[in-house]
Amino acid sequence: MTPTEQSQHALALCQMAPVIPVLVIEDITHAVPLAEALVAGGLPVLEVTLRTEAALAAIKAMSAVPGAVLGAGTVLTPTQMAEAKDAGARFAVAPGATPALIDAARVHEMPLLPGAQTCSEVMVLLEQGYTVQKFFPAEAIGGAGALKSIGGPLPQVTFCPTGGISMDRAPDYLRLSNVACVGGSWVAPKDAMVNGDWQSIAALAQSASQLPR
Repeated sequence: MTPTEQSQHALALCQMAPVIPVLVIEDITHAVPLAEALVAGGLPVLEVTLRTEAALAAIKAMSAVPGAVLGAGTVLTPTQMAEAKDAGARFAVAPGATPALIDAARVHEMPLLPGAQTCSEVMVLLEQGYTVQKFFPAEAIGGAGALKSIGGPLPQVTFCPTGGISMDRAPDYLRLSNVACVGGSWVAPKDAMVNGDWQSIAALAQSASQLPR
């Protein structure tokens, strides 16, 4: 799968809903009910970050939930790319990009959403064929205003901004012509997961799924 083909897949996923939940799962028992709540709320594309010991098992369990499309986030190495695919991930998200990671995406035929934050980084990925990229950490590096400015000289690149984005800030990004969707963790608060309050997570997901773009 070429980078261009990977970006086509990534764009199709981004277009499924305005928000991709960014999930940190520490307790494997949360995985299935969390996925069910998010899908019920209208957010089918889910990114589980590989920051916990439960992450790969969570991807495997959640990928069996009807309607859920699982991806792995914070993918840093070729080994993680392979492990994520074996667990059932259908796409990978990285905070940046390295030659080794790009090669691994080709080898494993895994759509990669590589991260960038400067025009130079965006241009390097664009030369590889990545027309869909992650803008990270969005809020810390200038927010929607910075991304709008990048879109001026580089209108051919579409972004999924993530990092510090809230429900209130999401519309600022979604109204930009170079944004397909945003990534956010606010739809799955840790306290709601710990308390098993799946109904409130489903409600948050429903609100997020209705954001205009």
